[in-house]
Amino acid sequence: MQGNPIRPSRQHGRPGFTLIELLVVIAIIAVLIALLLPAVQSAREAARRSQCVNNLKQIGLALHNYHTASNAFPGVYGARNVSNPAEIRGTWGAWSAQSLLLPYMEQTPIYNACNFAIANRDGAAGQMQNQTAIAMRINSFLCPSSPLPNGTDSVLPQPFQKPGNNYFASVGASLAFNADPYNNMPFSAYPNGLFMINGPAIGIRDILDGSSNTIAFGEWRTGDFDETRLSIPQDVINLRSGPANTGWGSPNYNYPPGLHTDFQNWLNQCAGAAKSSTTGAEPWRTNMSYLGQSWHQGMFGWTMGNVLLAPNPSYPNCRTCGWDGDWDCEGMYGLSSFHPGGGNVLMGDGSVKFLKSSTSMRTMWALGSKGNGEVVSSDSY
Repeated sequence: MQGNPIRPSRQHGRPGFTLIELLVVIAIIAVLIALLLPAVQSAREAARRSQCVNNLKQIGLALHNYHTASNAFPGVYGARNVSNPAEIRGTWGAWSAQSLLLPYMEQTPIYNACNFAIANRDGAAGQMQNQTAIAMRINSFLCPSSPLPNGTDSVLPQPFQKPGNNYFASVGASLAFNADPYNNMPFSAYPNGLFMINGPAIGIRDILDGSSNTIAFGEWRTGDFDETRLSIPQDVINLRSGPANTGWGSPNYNYPPGLHTDFQNWLNQCAGAAKSSTTGAEPWRTNMSYLGQSWHQGMFGWTMGNVLLAPNPSYPNCRTCGWDGDWDCEGMYGLSSFHPGGGNVLMGDGSVKFLKSSTSMRTMWALGSKGNGEVVSSDSY
């Protein structure tokens, strides 16, 4: 009987990629990632911008609920110095409009922890008594597109993280912040926006240009807190001088009828001074990089700003005073954001609008002032 012949088995090796095929696959994956990454980043920024708009809408609702209860928007007034009860701190340690809105933003516990009768800045003046409240970081005052402030507040023996604030109460199209009736400042020199320090109560009735055409709150980038690095536009350059034809109590701090040429020349001087502001033995004196440090103090650069240029201008912020202390000083503390193409603003009627970086200076002045009679069309910004 003849058996079947034994056939040799054929062993097959496992198929695999050649080096060239592997490199091609890696290249394709890299190209896909490069194509998808901008789309992912764009989607994330859109979500952050949406949250920023929502924050401003919350502030707008709180603003109008406050107005309903008080028949006016929250003012900014001084507070008593506990180490010297006869002294009322008009700016240094004053309470902000943001702090007065807290109970209307579901932040009643923080509001109740504030002692509004005493100053909130400078340890000896009352900051220690208010530390529980002012050390709190409030998400509704923080734009997710802007980095959180660096470092701690070291005024107290117990330093705390800087809470941050990305939304300022607008003094309007004005370099001024203070209404000083005690020293006979003329009414024409008061800031022309919805907020000021020690000014009269302002309500809807006072917005003659229409609440939908007047900015109440604006957005800015938090400073980088590094005086050795120039960051435009959020850094505040200490120029120590203002535009020509201005000074304490001057109506020319308001725009219009401020002098356009003098203001433009001043902007150019600020830009020129910025180039050397980070050098020297004490650059903190010339490059003041702590914009938006916190929400509690009613002062320029902390919780108050102005509407003089469109968001994200090529000019830095700038102050006008000769001393090197805080920002209780006339100057420009303006709009900026990390949103491409512009920034968000809250109008007096509670609506939120996106202002383009290409908006003209004159249009910004019209949107900032509350009663100059300008007519602004929506397609101009």
